[in-house]
Amino acid sequence: MDLRILLVAAALVLGATLTSSLADRTSQCKVKWLFGIACSDVQGQLVNQIKAWQIRQSCLYAGEKCSYELVSSVPYLIKATHTSPNTKKLSDLQFLLEQSTVCKVTGEAVSEFTNDPADNSTNYCSLQNLMDGSKLIDAEGYKQFSNKWICPGFDTANCSLS
Repeated sequence: MDLRILLVAAALVLGATLTSSLADRTSQCKVKWLFGIACSDVQGQLVNQIKAWQIRQSCLYAGEKCSYELVSSVPYLIKATHTSPNTKKLSDLQFLLEQSTVCKVTGEAVSEFTNDPADNSTNYCSLQNLMDGSKLIDAEGYKQFSNKWICPGFDTANCSLS
């Protein structure tokens, strides 16, 4: 009986360790946006921008504003990736859209963790560059919400450099 308890305890410790080490290797950013336009318009503009920045030849002069790839787009959900031309790190991007009196968009970027402080805003800029490029920052009712705890680098990001 004691052996079974020991094995269960060992399995729990091992599982917690593996989960913790996996979490330590990823970096995540969440941002919320509000728009006073229809979510279908927001979705269309984001998808068009992802497609426009898919062409890898444009990376020569575009900095980080290239190497996006559309994974899927269904009503109210966009999935894409962004590969940094500089660091070669891959970010998985997701935009969840919710239509109410306004269009609420939750953006999330997840990538491999790095200890380089200069890379802290990569996930945020992968999301925000699409908002800038698609001109959604000029849309009626545009508002953005995040902070440095749910999006490392948010408070220090300069996406115009990337």
